Amino acid sequence: DALTAHWPLWAGFLVMLVPTLAGLGREVWSMEIGAHGPIVLATGLWLITQCLPDMRARHSPARALPIVLILALAVPLYVFGRAYDFISLEAAGVYGAMLALAYRLAGWPALRHNIFPFVYLGFLVPPPGWLIDQATAPLRTLVSTVATALLQPLGYPIQREGVTLFVGSYQMLVEDACAGMNSIVGLTAITLFYIYLLHKASWRYSLLLVALIIPVAIFVNIIRVIVLILLTYYAGDGVAQGFLHVTTGIVLFTLALAAMFGIDWLLQRLLGDRLGANA
Repeated sequence: DALTAHWPLWAGFLVMLVPTLAGLGREVWSMEIGAHGPIVLATGLWLITQCLPDMRARHSPARALPIVLILALAVPLYVFGRAYDFISLEAAGVYGAMLALAYRLAGWPALRHNIFPFVYLGFLVPPPGWLIDQATAPLRTLVSTVATALLQPLGYPIQREGVTLFVGSYQMLVEDACAGMNSIVGLTAITLFYIYLLHKASWRYSLLLVALIIPVAIFVNIIRVIVLILLTYYAGDGVAQGFLHVTTGIVLFTLALAAMFGIDWLLQRLLGDRLGANA
């Protein structure tokens, strides 16, 4: 039995995993950018349980060299991230250790044939802050520009300087949460899970839907910024930046997810097996 025969590997992995999950819960999952984390963890583990019979049937001996190479990268990442409180590096190290453990227990043929759950769990690794800043810079500019251009002709006193919006006597900064990055990360994870569960579609079809996530997320975030601008204008900054700030994000994320499901439904009927063929 894999649990008893390899208990030292499991024990070592759990020593890494448990504190990292606690850190993710405190530092990432409680914020908008990581809200998809618990969903990815639960659904990813469920997917692995569904793949276990096939992985057992395809089991083959694992070579030592790939395990050593993966751990040679993963362990230093974990130690450095843990020591200096870089949760992204720490989580990346745990993720690498998970891949090494899966390869050791199942072998490459079994892992390759059931690779999606393990790739999917990679969404648990939060992007580093500098990457988010770089990726969201053009999105913040686009969102703020479009929102200003739509509201000015309607007579609202709104001006823009970079990503700073002046609404009447109020000043708003288009934060990362309104720039599309958070929605793109969460939407990509959940959409890929949906595609795999419902279609087990080819990578080409998956890439097509993932590409469509970006314009959907940007459109939804433009709506969100407009809503927050109107809330600020009519009700004040305290209302717009309080409970309703998070609420609008949840509602519009749900709308974006529904839009992706609708796009998939439409593509399935328009393109059929040409894009939705099983892998």
